[in-house]
Amino acid sequence: MAYLRLVIVGIAVLCGACNAQRSVVYLQDAEDGAAVELPDEYIIRLKPHDNITIVVSCKDPELAAPFNAATTYSVLAGGTTTTSATASALQVLTVGSDGTIAMPILGKIECVGLTREELADLIERKIREGGYITEPSVNVRLCDHAISVVGEVMRPGRYAIGKDKISILEALALAGDMTIYGARDNIAVVRECGGKNIVTRLDIRSAECFASPCYYLEQNDIVIVSPNKSRAATARINQNRSFWVSIASTAISLATLLITIFR
Repeated sequence: MAYLRLVIVGIAVLCGACNAQRSVVYLQDAEDGAAVELPDEYIIRLKPHDNITIVVSCKDPELAAPFNAATTYSVLAGGTTTTSATASALQVLTVGSDGTIAMPILGKIECVGLTREELADLIERKIREGGYITEPSVNVRLCDHAISVVGEVMRPGRYAIGKDKISILEALALAGDMTIYGARDNIAVVRECGGKNIVTRLDIRSAECFASPCYYLEQNDIVIVSPNKSRAATARINQNRSFWVSIASTAISLATLLITIFR
C-alpha cells in the first residue's frame, strides 16, 4: 500500500508539472523547421496625430532649404519667424485630424494611410511637378513610434521603437518578459482605429498567434498582460485577509475603549 501511495503521489506531481509547463511555455505547438505564415503586407501607415520629420535634399542645398524651413514663434516680436532646419533641430510635423500635413511651399498634403516611402514619393513628385527641384530626395521618419506594455510584465511602461516593425514577442522582451503570473493565453492589444479602440486577444502559447493582425504592433498600441488564475486568487486572498485584519483591529480598539470608559 505504501508503494502504491508513492506511485499515485508521483503521478500527481508529474501531471501538475506538465500542466504548469503548458501554461507558461510559448509556441508549444510550433514544429521545428515548420514554415509559419505571417500577416500579409504588414507595414506601418500614417495615422492622424502622428509626428513625423521630413527632410528634402538635393545637389544644391540652397534649393532644398526652403522645404526644410521650421516655423517658430517669436515672443518679443509677437510674430512668426522662419529658420532653416538642421540635423540637430529637424522640423516636426503633426498629421492633422483631417489627415493632412502642412509643408513649406507645398502647402497641405494628404498622408493618412500612406507608408513613409509612399509619402516621400508623393512629396518628391510634387516638388518635381512644381518645377522647384529637378532631382529631389525626400526622407520621412516617424518621431513618436512607441508602444505601451502594462500588466504582468517585469518592466511595464512606454517604449520608443526605432524601426518600422516590432512583434508582440519583441514588445514583451522590451518589457523584461512576462512574470510567472502572466496569462500567456490572454494577452490583449488595444489599437485605435477610426476613432475607436479595438481589442484583439492573442494566445502566445500557440503558433496561431503569428496569424493575428496584432502579431505586429502599430504606433501607440497598448499591450495588456492579464494575471493568471493563480495571481487573481492570491489577490482575493490578500484582499480578504486585509479586510478581516482591519475588522479585528477595529474591534480590539473599540473593546479597549469600552473597557477604559467603564472601568
